[in-house]
Amino acid sequence: MNAFSRRGACPALGAPMQTGDGLLVRLNPVAGGLSPKSLVGLVESALRHGNGIVEVTARGSLQIRGLTAESARLLAAEVDALGIAVRSGVPVETGPLAGIDPEEVVDPRPLAERIQTAIEEAGLTARLGPKVSVVIDGGGQLTMDAVTADVRLKAVRAEAGRQWSVSVAGDVRSARPLATVDVDAARDIAVAALRMVAEKGRGAHTRDLSDRQWTSLAGRHSFAPPSVLPDISPTGGEISSFAGGSLLAANSLVSTSAIGETGGASPISPLVGEMSGRTEGGAVERPRSPIGLLNLNNSHALGIALPFGSMPAQTLVDLAKQASELGATEIRLAPGRALLFLGLSQTACSPLQSSAALLGFVTSPSDPRTRIAACPGTSACASGRIATRAIAEKIAAESADLLDPSLTLHISGCAKGCAHPGAAALTLVGDENGAGLVVDGTAKALPAGYRPGYDAARGVAAIAAALQNARHPGETAAACLARLGAAGIAELYRRN
Repeated sequence: MNAFSRRGACPALGAPMQTGDGLLVRLNPVAGGLSPKSLVGLVESALRHGNGIVEVTARGSLQIRGLTAESARLLAAEVDALGIAVRSGVPVETGPLAGIDPEEVVDPRPLAERIQTAIEEAGLTARLGPKVSVVIDGGGQLTMDAVTADVRLKAVRAEAGRQWSVSVAGDVRSARPLATVDVDAARDIAVAALRMVAEKGRGAHTRDLSDRQWTSLAGRHSFAPPSVLPDISPTGGEISSFAGGSLLAANSLVSTSAIGETGGASPISPLVGEMSGRTEGGAVERPRSPIGLLNLNNSHALGIALPFGSMPAQTLVDLAKQASELGATEIRLAPGRALLFLGLSQTACSPLQSSAALLGFVTSPSDPRTRIAACPGTSACASGRIATRAIAEKIAAESADLLDPSLTLHISGCAKGCAHPGAAALTLVGDENGAGLVVDGTAKALPAGYRPGYDAARGVAAIAAALQNARHPGETAAACLARLGAAGIAELYRRN
């Protein structure tokens, strides 16, 4: 652990990454979840060795920040002593309720294991970049629709039985469909696609494949039945917020999902340290939020999210202990910066939910904090120029009407934009001039106007007030902002 991973890599437990607040590691349990006791032990270790903050990312990974080289070694040793096995290698991700959701089409875990084994046997792990990923979605109550991947396999019901829809380079809305095939063909196409990516180098993703390569994977038809699958041998030739669109370019209704990563021209996986990605868009159905009560066979799961993906470690310990006392048997990480508490009786869900709310967690999918992506900011990062989380809390409390499901507000302590790398409808970014406002852009863009950081929430409140007055019946916040225009929005932020 002498060399730290570069920005843009995945900061695994054995390869922490340098950030503005020390070293960062990210981990996912191999078993899918943890017992409340194991989670308490892990978070207490993070409290001893990190900066006292624990995060859950939009992809459903646990992040521990503020480590040093020595404390990262101690953390890794304690995780091992707790008996927590963590994933390594190319991420092959399944949904948070995989194998236990009575509504899923197929249990995706066997296919995930087959693909993981095939990747290792083909020697692809060392040849693929750290951000290359595969998503295998068995369907059900909590899908992986909002999570981007280089290769996506989604279970579908077809005349021929249960099949797998294979697509590449994006989330469910933006990915390019290749074929709907049986399980064996799905595995073969996935591995063939990864082979082709590996041939292009460690910086490549499936979005970098040529049309000819995509056509070779898909065959002569966009949805080829198993009987006419193409030759996908690598020696046989060639073996997408408002993603892809602009808030201000389209004066129309735009639906969005919970803060998450999407495709388009942006990186397939978000930069390291991110807890969110581009705002969703398009006419697809918005995925169900992981927050709230979910029915399982003979028990229930309760989804509770961390505000802005972050919580003091001791607060998380307190919640996990209460969950254990109420009968929770397992806690799983979920996309959307959430935790799923499993094994609860229906009567136990309400008191746990109430306790979580009192502790400051997000317990309702309509909570306006779910529409804000905010990095640690000045309170926890040396690169931060503004108190992002304090600004976010104030905006959520005072300008909730602005934060409907049609848009995401990004609050970034600096121009790196770690919490949300893609374009957002509104972005507040800290620099030497204060809190700049970027309309329909990223934190790297030139702000259209500034306010002092301590006063940024008042500028956003002025935008929210104008939106409330100008909004047509049934109009989303995104559509109304598009009508107001970037110049008008910037003027409201600057002058009021």
